[in-house]
Amino acid sequence: MAIFSLILYAVIFSFLLHSILSLFFRKRYPLPLPPGPKPWPIIGNLVHMGPKPHQSTAAMARTYGPLMHLKMGFVDVVVVASASVAAQFLKTHDANFSSRPPNSGAKHLAYNYQDLVFAPYGPRWRMLRKICSVHLFSAKALDDFSHVRQDEVKTLTRALASARQEPVKLGQLLNVCTTNALARVMLGRRVFADASAGVDPQAEEFKSMVVEAMVLAGIFNIGDFIPALDWLDIQGVAAKMKKLHARFDAFLTSILEEHKSKQFGETKEDEDLLSTLISLKKEEGDNEGGKLTDSEIKALLLNLFIAGTDTSSSTVEWAIAELIRNPRILAQAQQEIDKVVGKNRLVMESDLAQLTYLEAIVKETLRLHPSTPLSLPRIASESCEINGYFIPKGSTLLVNVWAIARDPNEWADPLEFRPERFLPGGEKPKVDVRGNDFEVIPFGAGRRICAGMNLGIRMVQLMTATLIHAFNWDLPIGQSPEKLNMEEAFGLTLQRADPLVVHPGLRLEAQAYIG
Repeated sequence: MAIFSLILYAVIFSFLLHSILSLFFRKRYPLPLPPGPKPWPIIGNLVHMGPKPHQSTAAMARTYGPLMHLKMGFVDVVVVASASVAAQFLKTHDANFSSRPPNSGAKHLAYNYQDLVFAPYGPRWRMLRKICSVHLFSAKALDDFSHVRQDEVKTLTRALASARQEPVKLGQLLNVCTTNALARVMLGRRVFADASAGVDPQAEEFKSMVVEAMVLAGIFNIGDFIPALDWLDIQGVAAKMKKLHARFDAFLTSILEEHKSKQFGETKEDEDLLSTLISLKKEEGDNEGGKLTDSEIKALLLNLFIAGTDTSSSTVEWAIAELIRNPRILAQAQQEIDKVVGKNRLVMESDLAQLTYLEAIVKETLRLHPSTPLSLPRIASESCEINGYFIPKGSTLLVNVWAIARDPNEWADPLEFRPERFLPGGEKPKVDVRGNDFEVIPFGAGRRICAGMNLGIRMVQLMTATLIHAFNWDLPIGQSPEKLNMEEAFGLTLQRADPLVVHPGLRLEAQAYIG
């Protein structure tokens, strides 16, 4: 009872303080703010966000336009829901929106902003970005480790083939594949058992941790927008983040300490990213960035494990779900791959350049089901004017990637899964997903574009092509493709509300699954 009274008094005090400050210190701007729904006292428009903010802000944009102003507690938030307006923020004014606003996720999960994703724009961020770009995501690094991705996709294929007609949770196996592929590059070894060995409790635990991190990071925590109420942790978000951080930290610390205890550099296989990070910790490294700390190394590993695993696996899961619902498209894709690859071996990365229809399928999946539907927030370093509206300094920017990719002003029949729109003769034959065409920006754009974009595209294309080529897909008895649940479960990444459970049927010669 005493706690309830304390919370009530805190809310009443905040309300009175907000009312008084609003009366005496009402801000006046040289231009109007963008339109938006009327905010409630204290909490502002937080009440309008709902459980799926990408959908609720898309609905608001249909009323107030593609550039909206929301008041989230005491914080100004601008939401962008069209390609042309997104280009203004992420291209014309990109330098002004290159940092991140303060948030609970960065503080409690990402080692207090010592990571790459949430680090303030500046020398330290540039150093971390350079390390990843050179050692993990450069064209040379991607080519050098293509055999790793192919090995893990082959292991995934064997696991699915061994299931015979037993139903499988596809997302779980995809997550094991993407995590092991990334771990072998980052750490020099797998972190999960072979998927063909059956259910791995450690893999299930890790996926649950990653999904929980994405869900928590996607919550609009009231303490981020009303600092006076942060200590109350009304939603319990901060407490959950701290508990989850402890689990991740124990996992990453054990990996780091194990790596330090070994001798590296004797063979090419030992040249993994963590060995490089440890060597940079001992050296001066980048003149701007200085030395790396253990916390920064663990924060960077956390970024890569979270951003580079579930995003790719969930995208492929959405792709297979769409193809099950669209058998004509699946058959056409299988025909293309059979022509290029044949039926006596699996797809290789070197085949992907010839698979134009497969590339269109991946683009269409990323359009309809972007892994990050509401962009990671940015903050305005200075006030600016965009489209005749005033954007105050300190405003948080959210780009609704999901809404832009479903904008009927940009896309014909935007809710239909239609890969042909990206082919010659289609409506958007030259549009790509790499951040230059703002009609579809699943990886973001500008300075803070996803560092692992090229790796993600390669991994998604290889997994999707292999699953299309190697298997026919059926739903469990009693389920029809037309009624397959395509509802979304919002977090920082776009998960399926219902995991995809399928029967994989073999369609290649036996030697393809053995080699």
